[in-house]
Formats: sequence, structure tokens, C-alpha cells
Amino acid sequence: MAPSHPKVEHLPPYLAAIDLTRYPSSTPISQQKELAYAGGIFATVSSSSLDQAFAILKDTVGSIPVYFDVSQVPEQQDVVDLLDAGAAKVFVSDSQIEGLQAVSTIGTSRLVLRPSANASKTASALDGTSYALYLQNVVDPTTIGAILQQMGKGRPPVFVSSTNLSEEGALELARQGAVPIVQAHQLTLNARPTDDELRVASLLLTRAKSDRSDGLITTLVTDERGIALGVVYSDEESVAESLRSGRGAYHSRKRGLWRKGDTSGDWQELVRMEFDCDDDCLRVVARQQGHGFCHLQTATCFGKNKGLSKLQKTLQSRKRSAPEGSYTARLFRDSKMLNAKIMEEAAELCEATSKEDIAAEAADLLYFALTKATAAGVTLEDIERNLDAKSVKVKRRKGDAKGPYAEEFGVTNGNAAPTTNGTNGVSKETVQEAESKPKSKDDSAGLNASGRIQMRRFDTSKESAEAIEEVLKRPSQRSTDRIMGIVQPIIKDVQACGDKALLEYTHKFEKATSLTSPVLKAPFPQSLMQLSPETISAIDISYENIRKFHAAQVDSKPLEVETMPGIICSRFARPIERVGLYVPGGTAVLPSTALMLGVPAMVAGCKKIVIASPPRADGKLTPEIVYVAHKVGAESIVLAGGAQAVVAMAYGTESVTKVDKILGPGNQFVTAAKMLVSNDTTANVSIDMPAGPSEVLVIADGTANPAFVASDLLSQAEHGTDSQVILITIGLDNKGVQAIEDELHNQAMALPRVDLVRGAISHSVTLMTATLDEAMALSNLYAPEHLILQIADALRAREMVTNAGSVFVGDWTPESVGDYSAGVNHSLPTYGYARQYSGVNTGSFVKHITSSHLTAQGLRNVGGAVMQLAKVEELEAHRRAVEIRLEWLDKNKQ
Repeated sequence: MAPSHPKVEHLPPYLAAIDLTRYPSSTPISQQKELAYAGGIFATVSSSSLDQAFAILKDTVGSIPVYFDVSQVPEQQDVVDLLDAGAAKVFVSDSQIEGLQAVSTIGTSRLVLRPSANASKTASALDGTSYALYLQNVVDPTTIGAILQQMGKGRPPVFVSSTNLSEEGALELARQGAVPIVQAHQLTLNARPTDDELRVASLLLTRAKSDRSDGLITTLVTDERGIALGVVYSDEESVAESLRSGRGAYHSRKRGLWRKGDTSGDWQELVRMEFDCDDDCLRVVARQQGHGFCHLQTATCFGKNKGLSKLQKTLQSRKRSAPEGSYTARLFRDSKMLNAKIMEEAAELCEATSKEDIAAEAADLLYFALTKATAAGVTLEDIERNLDAKSVKVKRRKGDAKGPYAEEFGVTNGNAAPTTNGTNGVSKETVQEAESKPKSKDDSAGLNASGRIQMRRFDTSKESAEAIEEVLKRPSQRSTDRIMGIVQPIIKDVQACGDKALLEYTHKFEKATSLTSPVLKAPFPQSLMQLSPETISAIDISYENIRKFHAAQVDSKPLEVETMPGIICSRFARPIERVGLYVPGGTAVLPSTALMLGVPAMVAGCKKIVIASPPRADGKLTPEIVYVAHKVGAESIVLAGGAQAVVAMAYGTESVTKVDKILGPGNQFVTAAKMLVSNDTTANVSIDMPAGPSEVLVIADGTANPAFVASDLLSQAEHGTDSQVILITIGLDNKGVQAIEDELHNQAMALPRVDLVRGAISHSVTLMTATLDEAMALSNLYAPEHLILQIADALRAREMVTNAGSVFVGDWTPESVGDYSAGVNHSLPTYGYARQYSGVNTGSFVKHITSSHLTAQGLRNVGGAVMQLAKVEELEAHRRAVEIRLEWLDKNKQ
């Protein structure tokens, strides 16, 4: 680590303390103007709030500095991960400093010492320290000056929090050279604050200097990339107005307050304000609207855009208005061609040797790379924020080249063998990212050394509990950031362009280029439901069984309870009016999913049922899904799949009905879209549950039929290479397990989807246990989507289940019957979510409303308690609502 703290450091004028427990359910930081426009963010992190901390960094990296108090985080790796994710600084305890010193990539400038409360230790910490310091809960802000003076001119930064900090107290701290930490809820953009509010404008301007006789502040206006748009002047009034209105507002030496764009229309959206290192120049970051910043209608006062900025503007314009059939239009619409051009230009850059050729080829590559970014709605600002995030990382990748590229260029990667945890060779790299494609015949995935299909086998008596927990991990899915980065532009596109965007995505992903409308409305043509009598009979039987089981779940009457004499509390159910049901396509036709979602919706009484399912390449749906939609009374079928179908139902389009709740399984993109729209208050839509790849856990003892066990494992493995199957045996020796493994291989080799099966088997395991208690404990730890009990007393074992989506009891209950026709629902929580979610049921399609009905005597009985609690909470109007009624009763002698 560097030996000393830099003497000069550019810091925000203040930090706004937020409550992590309310994030990200509250509005994102970037959309809270009081926090986004100036200053930095401060939050205290604990082990339970790490996810929220990372979510804030993702929302703010490269735009708003975030500081974390991590003194309550026990694991050093978590602290390192927060710095790696973009935290500006972390506030650490005395005991954490030594461990972090050993991390060579962490500079002292990113550590802030939070001294212990012990007076001698605090004094020692303040004596010649090279770290920034955090002084918390200071009673009198005026005393800080003496401490700072004692530390001298070369002191490190000092951050100070104070109890009940007023605006004047915060300003006093700033004037003395400290960075005050204020409560975010106190901040206001208004010019006239209430008693406990703190003006952002005042905090920002505390240390501002001017070298002009009129006191005006030189102001540099830039775009989000830091490109200078022009130089203007500001004063306290214009800064306050800009913050209040969220627009560029400055001081004109001729006209006074100048709201940029009021007359020309070339206004600016305020992004952020900050001072330079000497506090004598204000930088205003703005998004320019209209022709440009300059009165000459150019982008900047220094002329037109140049370089990458100019290229971005050109590409954005061409994306909106490129002539049909032109080369540019084709680049934006034909992703394969664009990808080919990127690879072509990258290859030419690799071959270039002279300075001139390298510059030319790099320019060509940047052109096509920025075209791809523009097509996806990604801007240079987004790209540069990613670069900023990478610049603060403290972890170092090996930097090896990927396989085919390393081979092509003769690069030898330093691949070390995976480390093990010391327990029978269980690798720390057991959990691999699941691929979604079938395995080729040359791929050894899912095969043992003899070339047979076999799951990895572990004897729990010979492994540590930690090792077993490691092998039970699901195959990791693609990075959340990668998935969200793909889905978010789709959301924006479908929101903005509606049916047009929905059709374009269907043409692109489903190859259904003949499709002209994204919706099929009821009544559905009989010609689209041409099925064999056998298929119709199978659907009808399944429909009736599912209907019976879900009809039995309907609340027969409202719940009523008299909590006190004269007080009746009730609860009654009402159907969700509009529901969207997502039925996947992909590697299998799934009319069963349409039944599992549509029948409960019909039973619950939902007024509008919208089904979404991807069409075939000819633009038509499979007739089985249309037939089910007809039977459940669906209003329409959206002919689209993936994230775009979810978005269309969440927000509605010209043809797609907006729904109130979206249910149904799907791939990672569908799941990401469901979670994103459910967190968007403008969508006002809920979802059933997060979902992941299909999975099954089978528990088998000596009474189980090996053929039955193998068939149940394979019935889930054939769903896809990202599926996982787990076998837990009770009391079986190697010979007994081998019998199941032989059946697994033989049956798998006879399946048409064997290449998908091998992908799933490659990250599936067999665990050999000695007792039922151990087996059930491991099952509850895993929390499977499907749990199959092929054991002697399966019904007794079912009572031991605490975490599972659905349980299949005994030799004669294959999971397949639950998938199709038994009556239970197959839309179930996966990926361990069975710990907190139920599978889809009739209750998924209703909401419960509560009701209270009091008589006069009932109000007398409970009124005193209500008034007292309202008094405790200082909600006087609440208290008066009861008191007025009681006074009326007394006055009228009732």
C-alpha cells in the first residue's frame, strides 16, 4: 500500500446518509434529485444489507460517489468486493485496518479510519495517521476546528457526523475543512427550508470562492462525458434555481437570472453540480436539448461536436431515420451482418502495424462497435461509466486470452489446476456457468472416464458438511449485469414503440417474418385448433383434474372474527382482474404450462386472461396452446416470447392488453424482465415468483426400483442443459448406487434429447447417506422444485419436508403426472426459492381484502387504545378522528 495519504484530494462538499434497508424498494438514487444533483452518498453496511449496497453502486457508479461505513461487516472479502464494485471509500474500524493493509491493490486514499470510542486510542489514531478519518456523533461542530488545526495543513480528509445537525452546523463543519455527513431526508432543493431542512444549494456553495469584484462564480457547462459546452457565470440565486427546477439556470451580466432555453427552446436537463479543486469554478453537468448550447445553434460554444461525440449523434440520427434498404438501415436491423463487420475490423486492426494503419483500423472498429451500442440504446456515457467502474477495481484478473483466440495467436495461458477444499478432491470450481445449448458428441460433459453418462457421486460420511453444501450449489446462470444489460433496452424499446418493436423482436428471435400482428384475439379460429382425438382427450382429462383441485382451493366464504364486542374484522377474496400468463416455447412445446396457469385463473374468476407464447417460424402457435386458451376463456394470445412479451403485457401496447399480474416460467431473460417490470411503479404490475431452470431431487432407499429412479432423474434432465438433478440414497452401498447409474446411462442413451441430458448431468450429483433424517435435512437445505420420495414410508417422510415446490410420494407417483394431469400445479419455485415461495395456485390469482365494522360500543371499547397509540406516534389527526366520535356519543348520550 502507498505509504502516505495524498495532501490534496477532491472531495464532495458533503455526504448524504441514507438507510440501506429501504433500497432498492425506494426510488433509485439516480432519480432522487436531492441526492443526485450534488454531494456524495453515505450508508452503513452490515452483512444483511450487502445486496442493497451493491445495488446502490450499480445505480450510481461513475456518476455519484458512494461512501460506506463497513465497520459492521465481518468478512474482509465483502469489504474488498464493495471497493471493487466502485465504492469511493470505506469507513473501517481499528481492527479491520491491518487486514486491509495486506491487500496491495487497495490504496490508503480509499480507506477512512473510524476510531474506537476509547479516548486514548482515538488520540493515537489522530496522531500522524495516513488515513482519512471519521469522527462520528460529534456534539458540538465548532470543536472540530481545533482538532483539524492540530493535525496541520498536510492532514488527510476528515468526515464528521453530528447528532441533530442543523444547516448552520453543517456549514460550520464545511467552513472548517471537514466533510459533513447529513441525513438525506433533511435535504431540500427549495430556497426556503423548514426548520429541520438543509438546503443543497447552501451546502454546495459553502466553500465557493470568486476572484471577481461582482462575486460571480465562473461556471463551466459540460455534457455527461465532460465535453465543454461553454463558459457562463453563476451566483447563489441561479444555483438555487437550477437545483429547484432541474434545469440549467445561470446569471447573465445583462439580464440577471437566466433560465437557459426559455426563449430559444434549447434548454438543459440538470445532471449534477460540483466545484473544482480550488472551489473557484463551478462545473454544471447537463443534458443539452434542442439545437445545442451555443446561440449560434452549434453543440458547443467552441463549435460543432467532434470525434466520438459527433459519430454518436450521427448514428442516433440514422437509427431514427435511415432510408429503408440503405446500408445503415441494414446495419441496425441485421445483427449478424453487424457482428461480422465488427469481427472483420477487429481482425484488420490486429494485422495493422504502422501508426497510420492502426489509427485507421481502430477508427473503423470504433464505428461499428458504436453502431452496435447505438442499436441497443447504449450511449458513450454508458460506456464511459463502465470504464470508470473498471478503473476503481481492486481485484486483478489473470488476463488470459479465451480459448479459440489464444490458440489462433499462439498464446499460452497460465491455467492453474482448480484448487480443492481438502475433502476428497471436491473442487472449489464445482459450480460452473450453465450453457443453454446441447452438448456435441465430441464434448465429454456428463460422461465418466469410461464414456458412460454418470452423475458425480459423493459419500456424505467421507465429506465435510461444507463440501456437501458446495456440490449442492446450482449451476450458475449468466451474470445478472449481463442479463439486465440485454433486457433493459428491450423494455425501453417496447415501451416506446409498442406493437412495432414487439413484431420486430418476434421476427428477429422466432424468425416469424410473415407475422403482421402481434396478437391473436378471441374467439380463436377452429382452424388453429386442429388436434388428434387422443391429444384433445389428454388435454380435457388434465383440464378437469386441474380444475377440481384448484376449485377446492377457493375461499368458500369471507373470514369474520369479532376481536372485541362490537368490532367485526373480516377478510374476503377478489380475483385479480387482468392476468398475463407466460407460456415458454424454446426446446419443447408446453401446452401443460398453459393449463397450469390458465385453469387456476379461470377458476379464480379473472376477467381478462392474456396468454403470451412465442410462435413458430411460420407465425402460428402450436394448436395445443390455442385449444387450451379457448378452454380457459383467454381474451387474447400475444404472439411473442422472451422479455419483450413480458414487457408488452406489463405496460400494454396498441394491441396487447395491459395486465395487473404476470405469471409463468421462462428463461433468464424472462425472469429478469419480470423482476424489472415488477419494480417499476409506472408499470404497476406484480409477478408470481422468480424462476430458474427446472430441477428434481429424488430420495431413494433399498426398496426403490432403480429403473423408476433413473427415469425420474432423466425426466427433468431432458428439460435443458441448465437443469440439475440430485439423487440422495439412504443406506445403499456402491452396488445399489451402481444399479441406478446403469439404468440412468441405458435410458439416457435411448432418449432423443440425450445431448441436452448430458449437459444437465454434468452438474448433477448423487449423495450417499446413511439415514432418512440426514437425507431429509439435505433435501430441505437444497429446497428443490420437485421432490420425489421413493422410500419405504414415503408418507411419513413427507411430514419432514419444510422446503420443496411439490412432493411426489411413492413408487407410483412420477413427477410427470404432476407436470400434466394429476391436478397439482407444475409452475413451481426453482433455484432454492422454495424456501420462501409457493408454487402457483388459485390464491396466486386473487387478492385478499380486509374490512372492519365497528358499532358505537365497539368504538368505545377500543377508542382509548387507538388514541393513546396515536399520541405516542404524534399523529394528532389520527387521535382526533376517534376523539371527535366519542365526544359526539357522549354529547348525544349514546
